Amino acid sequence: MTAKRRGAQLAMLAFAVLIVMGAYASVGLGLKDEIPSGMLTYGLGLGALMLAAYLVLAKFAPWADPLLLPLVTLVNGIGIVMIYRLEQAPMPGANATTQLMWTALGVVMFSATLIVLKDQRALQRLTYTAGFAGVILLAIPAVLPSSLSEVQGAKIWIRLGEFSIQPGEFAKLALVVFFAGYLVAKRDVLALAGRRLLFIDLPRARDLGPVLITWGFAIATLILEKDLGTSLLLFGTFIAMLYIATQRTSWVLIGILLFAGGAVLAGMAFSHVEARFDAWLHADSPELYETAGFQLMQGLFAMGSGGILGTGLGQGHPNLIPLAFSDFIFPATGEELGLTGLMALLLVYALIVQRGLRTAIAARDPFSKLLAGGLSFILAWQVFIIVGGVTRLIPLTGLVTPFMSAGGSALLANWMLIAVLVRMSDAARRPPPQAIQDEGLTQVMQR
Repeated sequence: MTAKRRGAQLAMLAFAVLIVMGAYASVGLGLKDEIPSGMLTYGLGLGALMLAAYLVLAKFAPWADPLLLPLVTLVNGIGIVMIYRLEQAPMPGANATTQLMWTALGVVMFSATLIVLKDQRALQRLTYTAGFAGVILLAIPAVLPSSLSEVQGAKIWIRLGEFSIQPGEFAKLALVVFFAGYLVAKRDVLALAGRRLLFIDLPRARDLGPVLITWGFAIATLILEKDLGTSLLLFGTFIAMLYIATQRTSWVLIGILLFAGGAVLAGMAFSHVEARFDAWLHADSPELYETAGFQLMQGLFAMGSGGILGTGLGQGHPNLIPLAFSDFIFPATGEELGLTGLMALLLVYALIVQRGLRTAIAARDPFSKLLAGGLSFILAWQVFIIVGGVTRLIPLTGLVTPFMSAGGSALLANWMLIAVLVRMSDAARRPPPQAIQDEGLTQVMQR
């Protein structure tokens, strides 16, 4: 059965690479009416990387979900194609070769995580260590000088010469491990009900401490690092995992009220937060259109011009969107693939999240259930925040689209996230050891 599953996975992986190569060829045909000269190089490079990831997975996690790796390969590959398309526009900063190199490093991190992490339950022993590491990683940019940490107004980087890294991307993994370990230990206490208000059982006042501390940390991130995205991502993930652990709807309502209230107060007290909300509410106003609202409006115009089926790869004008290769790769893709292409991409993301949640349901211990649920939610939540931001449903946050946007930190962290999900999937799907047939039978010995 395992061999049959692995064969199906290899076929789906090959199909994903073929789709990416077809998209790459479409870009060249759309731009110059000829197949790009580097198509074979990019195709073979991506295929070799994914074959290596497949071999590591087959060796160290043979019972893992067979869909996760092909789905991630497809999204990662489409991201490389879009970056190549923007590189040909040309757009400064877009470099498909660099993105392929980051993908190779991501596969290395994926493989290393699978090899080193033989049992995800070992992470539970590192609960508070992971929490401390996550807080430190998230706080470092806030205490560094702006010259070493600030890009596009947000203090979320560590920049040393040509080297730069975004530690918050790795902090989110450490904090999800901490949330899972903490909530497994405290869920019985946090599930206790206090007073009843209308149809909701409110938690006891003494149990509000963890939520208030996490909320304060999220608001501090918003204020000190000018990073609405990470703030919303981490607090939302904690509330979701708290709900999974306790099944109390009241925690969700309290979390929404706390973050909304804190964001409003921060907007009133700090100019940079107020500017972010003004750009969201009044992006099309004459005062903001040429400044803070320009990028958002260009993204909306691009998706509008793409319509249902898109202009076709290589036939749009995504280079008119600032930073289309990173923050706004989703609208750039929407212009050339249309609403149909965007819905297909969102469906692929939904399938990745669904497989992660299925792993959470199948997990055999509470820690693994919470960890798989938290990692799946943080991926879904990040996609929602990004899509909501570029479509003007919520304020723009500056987060990047998982596996698609250019850059190294997010790509490496997300490949590690998938590796942990693969490890838990393997543990959940692995059949129990067979009982010894003659165990318990009495043997008669003749002399």
